[in-house]
Order: sequence, then structure tokens, then C-alpha cells
Amino acid sequence: MTFERVVVAVRAKGEPEIAALAARAARRGFRRIALPVGSTVALPFEVERWTYSEETLTTPERTVAIETIREPEGLVLAQRRAATSGGPLAVRWVGERVLPLENLLAERRGGFQVWVVLQRIEEAGAALGSLEKGADRVIVEVASEADLDRVEAQTESSASLEGPLQPVKVVRVEAGGIGDRVIVDTTSLLTGEEGLLVGSSASFLFLVVSEAVGSRYTRPRPFRVNAGAAHSYTLLADGTTRYLSELEAGDAVLIVAADGRTRRARVGRLKIERRPLLMVQAEVDGLRPTVFLQEAETVRLRTIEESVATTALVPGACVLGLRLPPARHLGTVVDEAIVER
Repeated sequence: MTFERVVVAVRAKGEPEIAALAARAARRGFRRIALPVGSTVALPFEVERWTYSEETLTTPERTVAIETIREPEGLVLAQRRAATSGGPLAVRWVGERVLPLENLLAERRGGFQVWVVLQRIEEAGAALGSLEKGADRVIVEVASEADLDRVEAQTESSASLEGPLQPVKVVRVEAGGIGDRVIVDTTSLLTGEEGLLVGSSASFLFLVVSEAVGSRYTRPRPFRVNAGAAHSYTLLADGTTRYLSELEAGDAVLIVAADGRTRRARVGRLKIERRPLLMVQAEVDGLRPTVFLQEAETVRLRTIEESVATTALVPGACVLGLRLPPARHLGTVVDEAIVER
């Protein structure tokens, strides 16, 4: 994941502030944290400690000079030095930043690592995704919790599932009336085994797969998940839940495959229309969770072996889903008692 290639360079006013921000970065899952030269702040054992100054980056193995690139000639010279020494080449761009990085990644031919020291957090996405692979390390300065949130939003990190997907028995399939259903069009192409976790209750979400298969009367739309009724929860890439009706373009949702693999995708748009719905109810651990889905051949739940259209779903079928802690506040898990019906 690109998340693993980010180095958080903590820049705060004093040691207590540095310690607090570094601890928060570690809790968020960042495993490489750079502290200013001279800082004595302790880091968790699982975190790789770096130090940095305006001119150098120091890892547990080496100290690397930061090359400031202002013109094409400077990039050529820096590239030659890195090719001779075996790198890494750490660069800070002045002026153009996207095309020179693409040129550098294309021309290095695997001979050395490319590290990019960012001037602005908003540049992280391009540095991580250039030519699909991006830089080997992206060093991002943060001075506040808000900065750290912005760094995380620029990465493609995704929450892992809190447990395995489990097959649950469908006990009811019946007409759910006319309702507002939400189609989620993502900016990524999904396979027929991938989709969103959706449900009426946060305690259990069903795997609703994409329209990558299509039907005899419609073309495949692998970017689309016909996710369900507007009131339904879905799981975001950061592990929180959101109502389908509250999703917006740019939100990062959690894409889940039938084998439990996860990745993130961005919402490109929503389509909310009134359509006939089916109520699907399952039985799991004494609960009777439900999901309301459009009745259509292209709307499918996933079983262990295949995907089943809502038009073909019958009681007794076993579909995949995820059991989750039910108590949440604004989508975040909280420790309190709750009953959902």
C-alpha cells in the first residue's frame, strides 16, 4: 500500500508537542517517523525512527543528502550521482514536480530508490501515484493533528476487516416497497467478487458486489455498486461507517472482496432514485440483520461460490457479510450498550 511508503516528518514547537504528534502518527499506523535532529522523543518499538534536517535524512542504515532540483540539468546530475552510488536519491522540487518525477521514475530502471521530500501535503497523492508506482518514499512534514489527517487522506491506506467474512443464512426475502436506493459509482474498476459492505444495522453488513457482470440486457459497469436503500450503513476506508445517503464525491469507501481482501476507492458520484426494493433478512448469532436492495438482475449479494441476484434470492441461501460492533457515534465505534431493530 502507498500508506507504507509515507514517512511522517514531525515538526512541532517543543518536545512535548513532538512526542504527542509522533504518538498519534504511530497509532494511525504510520511505521516510519522522522524527528528533528537532536530530538530525544522515544518512539514505539515497531516504528522505524528517522531524523531529518533541511539538508539530510537519516535512516537506521544511512544518511542521505536532500537534492534540491530547480532545473532539468540539476536533475540529470543528481540522477547520475545516484546511479553511481546506488542511491537512494532524495529530491525536493522547486517549480515543476509531476513531470520531472515521472521522468526520473521512468529513466532510473530500478537502479536506485527515489525519495521525495514534499513542500505541501497536497502533493502527496501525485508523488505516491506517479506512473502507477510512485516514489519509493514520500517524506511529508506535519505540524499538527490536522496535518496528519490530511496526510492520511492523501494515501491509499485502508482499514483491514475486524474479522473474516462469514456466511449467514437468509431467512426472509420479501417486497420492501418503493424506496430511495443509492448507486455508488467509484473512480476504480471493481471485479465481480468485489463490492461494498452494506446493511440496515451497524452490527452486520452484507457484501453487495459490483455490476462487473452485467446482464443480457445491460452492459457491465465494473465501477458501480447498486448498494441499497438510503438509510443503510456502509463501511468507509478508514473503518468508520457512513449512511449511503451521506456519501459525497471524493469520499474513500472500503472495497471488499469475497476472500476478505480490502482496498480503497473514491466515490465519483451517487445516483439516488426511487425503485422497488426487497428486504433481505438473515440470521446470525441470535440477530436478524436486514438489508434493503433494489429488485434487479444486476444487484447481487455474494455467497462463498458465486454472486446471486436479488431477483433469484430465496430463503435458505447463504450470503457473506461481516459482524461488527453495533455501538457507533458519527460512524466511529464507541463502548456503550445499544439495541438496533
